[in-house]
Amino acid sequence: MFCRNQTSRATVARGSAVEMEVRRGHFRLSVFEDSAQDSEVQKQIDMEVRVREGACRLLAACSQREQALEASKSLLTCNSRILALMSQLQRMKEAQALQRTGRRSSAGGSLDERKPCTGKVAISDIRIPLMWKDSEYFKNKGELHRWAVFCLLTVGREIYDTDLVMVDRTHTDICFEETLIFADVSPGFELRLELYSCYMDEEFSLAQAPRRLARLSGSLGRSSGKRLRAALESATACGLNGSTDRETDTDRAGSPGGSPIHAPALGPKYHLLAHTCLTLSHVQNSFRTHDLTISGTEDSSFWLPLYGSVCCRLVAQPNCMTLQVMSGKLKVQQPEDCPESWSEVYGVLKGTGLICYHRQEDVETSEEPAFTIPINKETRIRATEKDPVLNTQSILITNQWVHGESTHMLVTHTHPDTHSWMEAFWQHFYDMSQWKQCCDELMKIEVPSPRKQVSLPLKQGSLYHDMVPPSGTHSKDSVLPQSSPVSAEIQTLLSSYYNDRY
Repeated sequence: MFCRNQTSRATVARGSAVEMEVRRGHFRLSVFEDSAQDSEVQKQIDMEVRVREGACRLLAACSQREQALEASKSLLTCNSRILALMSQLQRMKEAQALQRTGRRSSAGGSLDERKPCTGKVAISDIRIPLMWKDSEYFKNKGELHRWAVFCLLTVGREIYDTDLVMVDRTHTDICFEETLIFADVSPGFELRLELYSCYMDEEFSLAQAPRRLARLSGSLGRSSGKRLRAALESATACGLNGSTDRETDTDRAGSPGGSPIHAPALGPKYHLLAHTCLTLSHVQNSFRTHDLTISGTEDSSFWLPLYGSVCCRLVAQPNCMTLQVMSGKLKVQQPEDCPESWSEVYGVLKGTGLICYHRQEDVETSEEPAFTIPINKETRIRATEKDPVLNTQSILITNQWVHGESTHMLVTHTHPDTHSWMEAFWQHFYDMSQWKQCCDELMKIEVPSPRKQVSLPLKQGSLYHDMVPPSGTHSKDSVLPQSSPVSAEIQTLLSSYYNDRY
């Protein structure tokens, strides 16, 4: 029988059958423990559930169209995060179950099985061109309709959304200026970009509608008013709880004109308009165009005349290009040196070179290195036989050039150091082979600026920002309007929601 103490560490009852299996080596005790990764995912799910509850109440309290659009967008994003986290947790539990039943033995894998390093993937400057009819764009005929659009970007369990953009026929492109960075990504990543749209001129219920209907129910008489109020309360509850439905593959694919995913009964409804999937092959240190799969049809209210492509800058920074892979003291003989000439250096294997400094302190003070030995996919590394006289083993680094080749010879202080350096070189070459063009040169990622919370125009702001002025702008007589429909409890909830969200 299992019991768990306060540190959530599993123990096995003494004398039990499970303990005997552990003693025989058929099981490891670690498979019965909650891993730190499991606990971290569960904490993230709990936080997203709390944020989702805040978004539901925020949506129910909204009285303006712009506020409802932002709240509904936050609700959709939060639901997507919860689904992604739950899917990952399920996969982790299934892997633990397989390990527990002995299907995946720890001794069954290859000792030389390598895993590539992870890295950062950033997408920025998203542009989605529009293709209006001549009569709409050039002749400016017909009614001026507006749509609210945003992008949802997903890599594994990391999900980010862009700011909301209002689009009409005066726009030739849908532009998203943010730089979104995904951390700890493997080279086999799939970045799914989804474009959601909501027709602005479409009527949808806001928080004022229940209050207006409640006042109307008072004029219908006691019995009729009770029935109307009961139906109204039931509809409001469905509006808050209906958005908890889990997303299916059919919902994600989005049938033309179909129901939007995560659509609450109250407030605006976003529909999947187009999507695409970007992988490592699409990474390039420049602006590129990618195909979009359009989900909607022209008959749909949320439809926009997309050109069928998306332009963006997708770059990646593998950890092997930005972090130290290996470092230590070395003796180096350069190609132009005589056989008796050796340089004592402190070597750092990072990116496309073995950087050699005079001293270890020069690394911390960012001093110029003494020299750098190029390391790329064409570099050849081999270890020589152990010298019986000097009792040392050398590492030869050979690079091919147009007019020939050059070889550097490295010597470490001990045999284990030589083995560690060789292992680091092989791992580095494996990482470069998996990340491919991302290791040709270090791609630059622009660090995004923090989102502004209070300096937005009134129509682009949030309900919380409308109600709570910035600190330092209060006067002694400044109070919230007495006719404000939002209670102090909701104001506190909104404050905690935006603190968690940003």
